Amino acid sequence: QVQLVESGGGLVQPGGSLRLSCAASGFMFSSYYMSWYRQAPGKQREWVGRITSGGITKYADSVKGRFTISRDNAKNTMYLQMNSLKPEDTGVYYCKTPIAANYWGQGTQVTVSS
Repeated sequence: QVQLVESGGGLVQPGGSLRLSCAASGFMFSSYYMSWYRQAPGKQREWVGRITSGGITKYADSVKGRFTISRDNAKNTMYLQMNSLKPEDTGVYYCKTPIAANYWGQGTQVTVSS
């Protein structure tokens, strides 16, 4: 069955960087677009960005120019490079596949604080 495992989160100071990973299994990863979402404390989950099977990316305005999504189809893994981090980027980050609408992994916590 579909499994998504997010990793790479942590505590970082404002202006710092983190690289998140999403390891996928249970489906033909290379055939599908993949997305990143995040959920800040007390807020609804929000879309961060996505990458097509061919590597075309699209981002939410709040992260455009600071975050970069990439993927390695040979490793069934998607990445989220986050630069110039701000306190408002704090939250749990999730990856998502469109073939499992109700499935969410455990996420990885990102905390941006001095």
